[in-house]
Amino acid sequence: MDSKFLVNGSSDNGLELVDSGVGVLDKSVLVLDALALGPKNLAALTKATGLPRPTVHRLAKALETHKLVTRTRAGEFTLGPKLGALANVRGSDRMITLATPILDQIRDDTGESAQLYRRRGNQRVCVAASEKSSGLRDTVPIGATLSMQAGSAAQVLLAWADPAEIQSGLEHARFSAASLGNVRRRGWAQSVGEREAGVASVSAPVRGPDKSVVAAISISGPIDRLTRTPGKLFAGELVDAGRALSERLRH
Repeated sequence: MDSKFLVNGSSDNGLELVDSGVGVLDKSVLVLDALALGPKNLAALTKATGLPRPTVHRLAKALETHKLVTRTRAGEFTLGPKLGALANVRGSDRMITLATPILDQIRDDTGESAQLYRRRGNQRVCVAASEKSSGLRDTVPIGATLSMQAGSAAQVLLAWADPAEIQSGLEHARFSAASLGNVRRRGWAQSVGEREAGVASVSAPVRGPDKSVVAAISISGPIDRLTRTPGKLFAGELVDAGRALSERLRH
């Protein structure tokens, strides 16, 4: 066998080459397992897996094509956004079920449309919403994909990311590093005409069992109603709603 690992056996760092009968799949999973321990250049990835260097390079490039692997700024291989997207799909149904009554309550309490956003790479997706039945609305349909460069939900989803992601996300953003610092300090974000002219919004984080930010819960509506300081009106309701959904996710 061309690997230092025994089939179905573990290495010193816990990696395991499992024989499913489909060799290329087994080795691809081994590469992903190695990257789960942290970003690696080709030499380090070869050493960690024990596979031949050309094999590791070929597999890593193929996985990169499918967005299961990506590159850091330093050119190292690291786990890609597709893995996070797949994990989000797994947990999205439960989150939506738990979020729906909370979004309805926010809509009724504030009189504005309510949304739940999850991050997908450089975009955010509306995975649940509760719309006003009448009157002037800011409708964001479920499944809508919006930019991570503007809007209070984008600020929330980026504010607690790792420093490299924040730096990259700020390159073309309409908000600043100082704005994200305020979001972390206050625990909520607001935007006024940032994503769309005439529209204001307020958002708060939703945290998973590991306390990481997994979603942003928001309201949005015309500036005429939400004013140019919408956080003063509704930040408390959004923070409470985010905490309530976080608590339900933990249990």
